[in-house]
Amino acid sequence: MVTLAFSLITLPVEFDASNRAMAYLDESGFARGAEQAGAKDALWWAAMTYVAAALAALVSVVFLVLKFLAASRD
Repeated sequence: MVTLAFSLITLPVEFDASNRAMAYLDESGFARGAEQAGAKDALWWAAMTYVAAALAALVSVVFLVLKFLAASRD
Protein backbone atom coordinates (compact mmCIF):
# COMPACT_ATOMS: atom_id res chain seq x y z
CA MET A 1 0.00 0.00 0.00
CA VAL A 2 2.88 2.34 0.79
CA THR A 3 4.40 1.64 -2.62
CA LEU A 4 1.14 2.56 -4.32
CA ALA A 5 0.87 5.80 -2.34
CA PHE A 6 4.48 6.67 -3.13
CA SER A 7 3.93 5.95 -6.83
CA LEU A 8 0.80 8.09 -6.98
CA ILE A 9 2.50 10.97 -5.17
CA THR A 10 5.51 10.76 -7.48
CA LEU A 11 3.48 10.90 -10.72
CA PRO A 12 2.68 14.63 -10.74
CA VAL A 13 6.21 15.43 -9.57
CA GLU A 14 7.71 13.55 -12.50
CA PHE A 15 5.34 15.08 -15.04
CA ASP A 16 6.14 18.54 -13.68
CA ALA A 17 9.87 17.84 -13.90
CA SER A 18 9.53 16.67 -17.50
CA ASN A 19 7.49 19.76 -18.39
CA ARG A 20 10.02 22.07 -16.74
CA ALA A 21 12.87 20.34 -18.56
CA MET A 22 11.12 20.78 -21.90
CA ALA A 23 10.44 24.44 -21.13
CA TYR A 24 14.12 24.91 -20.30
CA LEU A 25 15.16 23.27 -23.57
CA ASP A 26 12.74 25.51 -25.48
CA GLU A 27 13.91 28.71 -23.76
CA SER A 28 17.63 27.99 -23.80
CA GLY A 29 17.79 26.90 -27.43
CA PHE A 30 20.02 24.04 -26.33
CA ALA A 31 18.20 21.53 -28.52
CA ARG A 32 16.64 22.27 -31.90
CA GLY A 33 14.89 20.25 -34.58
CA ALA A 34 15.38 16.52 -34.33
CA GLU A 35 17.27 16.85 -31.05
CA GLN A 36 14.36 18.71 -29.49
CA ALA A 37 11.90 16.12 -30.73
CA GLY A 38 14.11 13.35 -29.37
CA ALA A 39 14.44 15.09 -26.02
CA LYS A 40 10.68 15.56 -25.80
CA ASP A 41 10.15 11.88 -26.62
CA ALA A 42 12.74 10.79 -24.05
CA LEU A 43 11.19 12.95 -21.34
CA TRP A 44 7.73 11.61 -22.15
CA TRP A 45 8.85 8.00 -21.88
CA ALA A 46 10.78 8.75 -18.70
CA ALA A 47 7.52 9.98 -17.19
CA MET A 48 5.74 6.87 -18.48
CA THR A 49 8.06 4.66 -16.42
CA TYR A 50 6.47 6.23 -13.34
CA VAL A 51 3.01 5.49 -14.73
CA ALA A 52 4.04 1.86 -15.27
CA ALA A 53 5.34 1.67 -11.70
CA ALA A 54 2.07 3.09 -10.36
CA LEU A 55 0.06 0.57 -12.38
CA ALA A 56 2.26 -2.28 -11.15
CA ALA A 57 1.77 -1.15 -7.56
CA LEU A 58 -1.99 -0.92 -8.10
CA VAL A 59 -2.11 -4.44 -9.55
CA SER A 60 -0.12 -5.72 -6.58
CA VAL A 61 -2.54 -4.13 -4.11
CA VAL A 62 -5.55 -5.53 -5.96
CA PHE A 63 -3.93 -8.98 -6.02
CA LEU A 64 -3.23 -8.89 -2.29
CA VAL A 65 -6.75 -7.70 -1.48
CA LEU A 66 -8.29 -10.45 -3.61
CA LYS A 67 -5.99 -13.04 -2.05
CA PHE A 68 -6.96 -11.83 1.43
CA LEU A 69 -10.67 -11.96 0.57
CA ALA A 70 -10.32 -15.47 -0.85
CA ALA A 71 -8.46 -16.64 2.27
CA SER A 72 -11.10 -15.17 4.57
CA ARG A 73 -13.82 -17.20 2.83
CA ASP A 74 -12.11 -20.48 3.64
